[in-house]
Amino acid sequence: MTTDPIVAALDIGTAHTTALVASVGGDLPRTPMLRVLGVGRARTQGLRRGVVSDIEEATRSIRKALDEAQRLAGVQADALYVGIAGEHVRAMCSTGVVAISGNEIVRADVERVNEVARALAIPQDRELLHAIPQEYRVDQQQGIRDPVGMAGLRLETEMYLVTIGSAPALNLRRSVERAGFKVKELVLEPLASALAVLNEEEKELGVALVELGAGTTDVAIFHEGKIRHIGSLPYGGNNVTGDIVHGLGVTQHDAEQLKEAYGCAYEPLTGGDELIAVPASGSHGDRHLSRELMTHIIHQRMDEIFDLVQREIDTAGYRGKLNAGVVLTGGGASLEGVADLATDVLGVGVRVGLPAGRLSGLRELVDEPRFTTVTGLALFGAHRMALGGAVVRRAGLSGTGVDKLAQRVKDWLQDFF
Repeated sequence: MTTDPIVAALDIGTAHTTALVASVGGDLPRTPMLRVLGVGRARTQGLRRGVVSDIEEATRSIRKALDEAQRLAGVQADALYVGIAGEHVRAMCSTGVVAISGNEIVRADVERVNEVARALAIPQDRELLHAIPQEYRVDQQQGIRDPVGMAGLRLETEMYLVTIGSAPALNLRRSVERAGFKVKELVLEPLASALAVLNEEEKELGVALVELGAGTTDVAIFHEGKIRHIGSLPYGGNNVTGDIVHGLGVTQHDAEQLKEAYGCAYEPLTGGDELIAVPASGSHGDRHLSRELMTHIIHQRMDEIFDLVQREIDTAGYRGKLNAGVVLTGGGASLEGVADLATDVLGVGVRVGLPAGRLSGLRELVDEPRFTTVTGLALFGAHRMALGGAVVRRAGLSGTGVDKLAQRVKDWLQDFF
C-alpha cells in the first residue's frame, strides 16, 4: 500500500460518472505527479445537463463509480474534488482599485485590491466558485502580472469571477454526501480539463478548449496566459445519438453502441461500400446499412455544434486571436474525424487532448479524451495537497518562513488558471 498522499476526484457527467483515485508524488510542491491507482465508471442516472434532477439516482451512480475505483486502488477515499458545470455557470469581470501609501507596492496591497474586486455583490441564489486575477494596472501602466516591488500611487486589478447556482451546487454536494463521501472542493470542469491537456504556451498564444460532453458542449477560452471566457452550449453527444435513433430507426441503446463502434464525424473519411450490421428493432429485422449514412447523420449534427462553438468564440471577441487553435476533449472527441470537421468549421488548427502528461501507474486507464476532466480534477487536488502539505511539513520554520511559504501557496492558487 502506498504511503504517499491520496487524492480522489469525481466527474459526474450527463452520460457517465467517473471516479479516479491516485497517489501524489513527484517534485513537491512544484510539480506534483499523479500515480493512478484506480478508476471507476458508472452510467449516470439523475443528472440533466450538469444539474442533479434526482438525488437518489445520482447518489447510486456516484457510489458505484467510487466503489469500483476504490476496489481497484485498494485504498479508501474520503474527501473528493468534484467537477461542476452546466448552463447555471456564469462569469463576470470585476475591478478593484486601491491607493498605495508606501514607496512601493507590497504583497498586502495586492491582497487588498484583490479583496475589493472579489467583494462584488453576488445574488443570494448564486455562490462564488473561482476568483481569478486577469491583470494588474499601476497608475497608467497596463498588463502587469505581478506588481509587487513596483512604484506607483494607484493599483488596479481586473478579476474574473465564476459563479454557480446555489441550488445546483447544494444538490450536487448532497448527492456526494449521501454516497458516503465529503466534497473537498467544487471545481469548474472546463478549468480542470484545461489543467490536464493545455500547456502554458498554448494558453499564452490563445486557445479554446472545447469539451464535447453528452448533455452540453463547454467552451473555455484562454489568452495571454489567463482564462478569458467560459460558455456552455445545450447540445452534445446525446443529440447525436438521438439523430441516429431517428435516422436509422434503432433503439437508444443500439444507437449508442453503433456510434461507439462505427461512428465518424467527417463524411470524406467514409466510402459508400462499407456496411454495418444494425440490430433488429420494432418492425425492422436484422439488416445492414451503409456506414456513410450514419456518418452523414453524425456529420450534420457535429457541424451544427461546431458552428455554435464558432459563434461563442466570435461573441467573446476572440475570432482570429486563437493562435494555438482549438483543443477538443470529452467523450465526443473520440469520434473518428472530429478534429478534421472542427478544422473545417472553425478555420484553425485543432487537436484532440489526451490527459497522459504527469501521470504514472495505471495511466492507460485514463488515456482517452473522456477522462480529461476527472484527471484534471485530480491534478488540481494534487496541487492543493502538495502546497498545503508543504506548509504543514515545514511548521518548524520561523513564523516568517511559514508565512512566506503560505503566501506562495496563495499566489499559486489565485494564479492557477
